[in-house]
Amino acid sequence: MIQRSLRFAVAFGFSLVAGATGCLDAQKPGADNASSALTSEVAAAEAALERGDRTVAIQGATRVVDAFENIRSPNASDHLAAGRAFVLLGPGNAGAVKRALAEFDAATAANPANQEGELRAVNLFLDKYQADDARKSFEKVLTADPQNARAMLGLARVQHFQGKADAFATARKSSEADPALSDAHVLLSKLYLESEDYDSAAANAKRAIEIDSTSISAWSLLGATAWVTGDSATLRRARAAATRLQPKPASFYTEIAEAAVRQRRYAEAVDLARKAVGLDSLSVPALGVLGINALRIGATDESRTMLERAFALDAFNVWHKNTLDLLDKFKDFTTIERGRFQVIAPPQEAELLALYAIPLLEAGYDSLAARYRYKPDTPVRLEFYRYNADFSVRTVGLTGLGALGVSFGNVLAMGTPSSRQRGEGNWGSTALHELAHAFTLGASGHRVPRWLSEGMSVLEERRAGRGWGADASLPFIAALSAGRLRPMSQLNDGFMRPRFPEEVQFSYYQASLFCEMVETQKGAPALRAMLIGYRDGLDTPGVFKRVLGQTPEQVDAAFEQYMRGRFAKPLQAVSAGDSTSAAGSFVITMQAGVALLERASRDSAMMMFERARAMFPDYGGSDGPSWYIARLERDAGNIPAALISISQVTARNETAWDANMLEADLREKSGDDLGAMTALERLIWIFPYDVTIHTRLAALAAKHGDHIRSVRERRAILALDPADPLNARYELARAMVDSGDVAGARRELLQVLEKAPSFEKAQTLLLQLRGRS
Repeated sequence: MIQRSLRFAVAFGFSLVAGATGCLDAQKPGADNASSALTSEVAAAEAALERGDRTVAIQGATRVVDAFENIRSPNASDHLAAGRAFVLLGPGNAGAVKRALAEFDAATAANPANQEGELRAVNLFLDKYQADDARKSFEKVLTADPQNARAMLGLARVQHFQGKADAFATARKSSEADPALSDAHVLLSKLYLESEDYDSAAANAKRAIEIDSTSISAWSLLGATAWVTGDSATLRRARAAATRLQPKPASFYTEIAEAAVRQRRYAEAVDLARKAVGLDSLSVPALGVLGINALRIGATDESRTMLERAFALDAFNVWHKNTLDLLDKFKDFTTIERGRFQVIAPPQEAELLALYAIPLLEAGYDSLAARYRYKPDTPVRLEFYRYNADFSVRTVGLTGLGALGVSFGNVLAMGTPSSRQRGEGNWGSTALHELAHAFTLGASGHRVPRWLSEGMSVLEERRAGRGWGADASLPFIAALSAGRLRPMSQLNDGFMRPRFPEEVQFSYYQASLFCEMVETQKGAPALRAMLIGYRDGLDTPGVFKRVLGQTPEQVDAAFEQYMRGRFAKPLQAVSAGDSTSAAGSFVITMQAGVALLERASRDSAMMMFERARAMFPDYGGSDGPSWYIARLERDAGNIPAALISISQVTARNETAWDANMLEADLREKSGDDLGAMTALERLIWIFPYDVTIHTRLAALAAKHGDHIRSVRERRAILALDPADPLNARYELARAMVDSGDVAGARRELLQVLEKAPSFEKAQTLLLQLRGRS
């Protein structure tokens, strides 16, 4: 599979270094007129392509190339014109792309003072998704010419490609360095549109049009912003202008389709992309948007057809290549359909995951449908990916995504629990989180902003499982104390363009706290009312006014006050303490407790941990005071006290494997089998591959007459391919007998005896079942 880190220059054997194509002949005297003609011809060809006349563009580019090949000693302008012509000939022709890069390099070698060749070569790198190479080269140009607006714009495009918050600032610098550079405002418009700042997006699109009214990109972005905001008059005006420039404006509809994707309106994106492809069947962007989003709504055959056509035209597109590779893997997946859900997973894990995921999602569906008064279409499809790279490609087309799951409406995707190390995630809460998106997206007409949809999903996690959902961490409290968290009115940027590594994670939790505040202050129906507001076409200020009766500034102030009130104790503990330390008294106290524990001063360590817990009672981290106190109490034989402390960890930490294991052991020792079963269940949602957990749970369930759970656990053991599968199947048959499923038990026993006719226990049980129904 192609990776984004693949080096374009290495792959194609060319370099941006001037002179990489070898020694150049001296410039032919009197070549200025020929150079001027080539430049004019290629400019006309580019203009033809811009207005959608691909045939005329290719004919013109071919004439330029033919003329160039007959020049004995081409100069820098000739090489530039030839490079531009080869770019036009690039779709479906990798050799033309190589030649374009070579000619741009040659132009730089022929005239190092002119950076046009360098900039065009670098932009070609970026157009072929080699962001790191492009970044280095743009920085090289800016070192030589710090005020080069086009290089700044190129660097901003790289930063946008890589999802960095710096893209805004760099694009603004580009527009300031050259106020007549319309493309800088085009990029700013796109950035603001992605951040859901629609007023700024429209303003920058209009500024780009004022500078260059022939910019199809600017009109397309103005149209996309109008489509998102429901401004039909501006949409008609933009479409008319785009059609005057490009009689078949495929790029106009492609831009709107991409805007629909960013709003998670995938079905509408597919319809818009189909229209774009209908206008221009050779448009790689249109084919790609259609192919990738057809897959997101479950139309796999259409997805493959479109992506294969796109890849044939542009073999450098990593999104298309990776998604096609993923589609090839689908044929090996197993599909299990039960009730309202489909589970699609690698065959080794499908049955195990379906055992737990489908009942969880069925219960979640009923609960969410009642709360939001909306029902997604069924079956809801949940795809599991064993390799994070595959899940990442399924989500964004590239490897390297750090998310746990994604929702495309009633198509959900996530990594299998085996895709991460034990204790790195909770696959139950992830599945429920993504299902909640299907409801909030649908109830809002797919218009809810990301920050609110994420916040509601995290809140639904906390409703669904003890300890599930994000919780207050020490770094979060430190960020709140330092004023590093974004106000609610800007929280989307916390997801889209994080300023520091933890900001995305903090934004999830922050959004869920906002949802809690709304429910606390306005009642449970308020969140649904917000979704309805977005469905009705209101923007966020309009929703705030309708449902909360506040402006965004008032909401920001109210939420800041809410958070500082809720976390008053830990805020004091984090910001107080030794004036020379930024850690605060909580960390200092914990460090002192650990140091005392290492010196075997258990009583003194206990005092320190108790003091730290009083400072931050909600902290459930595996390095927190409750975890240490629980183990100290266990070692002292004080099981009731140990249970109180360990419960404070498991109630707040959804990935606490060791803490839940300790709680299960302590509860079983104290005779609390039902409590032990609950803790063992939580362990399965953290990592379902430990056979001993399933065996313990099956035995406890059978002991207490919970035969449904006992059968499920015996099925899970069998699905895990145990060392003795025949005995595992026999134990399943026994559990089925206890549950009253005699026919099912017979089937299992017959499978055992078919492979091992002398299996005595199976023979005996089968005889006992004779005559029973």
